[in-house]
Amino acid sequence: MRMNTPVVTLSAVNLRRNYQSHVVVQQVSVQLKRGDVLGLLGPNGAGKTTTLRMLAGNLAPSAGNIEICGIDLFENPKEAKAHLGYLPEIPPLYPDMTVDEYLIFAARLHRIENNAIRARVDDTKQRCGLNHRGKQLIGTLSKGFQQRVGIAQAIIHGPAVIILDEPTVGLDPNQMREIRELISELRSFSSVILSTHILSEVENVCDRVQIMHQGNVVLDQTLTELKQQQFDLEAMFTRLTQ
Repeated sequence: MRMNTPVVTLSAVNLRRNYQSHVVVQQVSVQLKRGDVLGLLGPNGAGKTTTLRMLAGNLAPSAGNIEICGIDLFENPKEAKAHLGYLPEIPPLYPDMTVDEYLIFAARLHRIENNAIRARVDDTKQRCGLNHRGKQLIGTLSKGFQQRVGIAQAIIHGPAVIILDEPTVGLDPNQMREIRELISELRSFSSVILSTHILSEVENVCDRVQIMHQGNVVLDQTLTELKQQQFDLEAMFTRLTQ
């Protein structure tokens, strides 16, 4: 955990992404503070994954800027990414590695000092409910436990910002509940962006929601504001994305 994390952990302003003449994302802005959990909703093709890839530093925006803990993501990518954890929709797992081997590998990628790796791996396994899975091959784990390993690699270096792209896709209801509980725990030391198709997931885990449609943010409100205005999230989503 980084004790000196700034209050504002992520600031993205007026992001746009073009592919030749086709605009995929435009005028998207996000600001997160530590403890925030933002739900990013949208139909297929809305621009969610493109937005997440830009926020994770894996895709340069055509316009706009991104700062992680006050550090420009594209001017100083190595320094900025030290504060960033990312779980893509398809986790970057190696089925022939054990959980311990993979997390040690992830820790080294994040330049954690050798004498601190073992303790960091053990702490991350504890946090992600993987205590008794360290010697197991990742390929033999259930989908739910594989997702836990994917989240573990995203948080092993104690990032200030965690980006999760569809972390519960393909899980059964019990596994989904367990992953939701884990995401709720992550807010104690980080900001979280959760991209999902599941409206109830946003209602259960997030305190703010952005809805994207055709590359634009068409709603950006807290869940408390929506409840105070007696807006139903499902009805609002349908109205804004049809």
